[in-house]
Amino acid sequence: QVQLRESGGGSAQPGGSLSLSCVASGKIFRVNAMGWYRQRPEKEREMVAKVTTDGTVTYEDSVKGRFTISRDNGKNTVFLQMDGLKPEDTAVYHCYAHVSVLLSQGTLDHDFWGRGTQVTVSS
Repeated sequence: QVQLRESGGGSAQPGGSLSLSCVASGKIFRVNAMGWYRQRPEKEREMVAKVTTDGTVTYEDSVKGRFTISRDNGKNTVFLQMDGLKPEDTAVYHCYAHVSVLLSQGTLDHDFWGRGTQVTVSS
């Protein structure tokens, strides 16, 4: 139906920067909210940043002022620029999209997740 393909991530030193991107493809009528969640070791998955179709953004408190989320609606793509990285940002980052899936008759809203990309911050 719908696939989310993530790219970016990798390793960085504390204070460094990394960027993530995610493209949604498939039977898409409309991509509504898009965002990023992360799964830190021995922690529950948490929302990092989210952006709606009209550009309203929400950030988890610990990343405010350091991470910037943006999207290209025409390309169904969401980006996450991560600056001022800290070791506690180490996690698997998953792309998220709330999609109106195109059916043979009508649409159906559904949440989709990417497989995740590793971000490691260490000196």
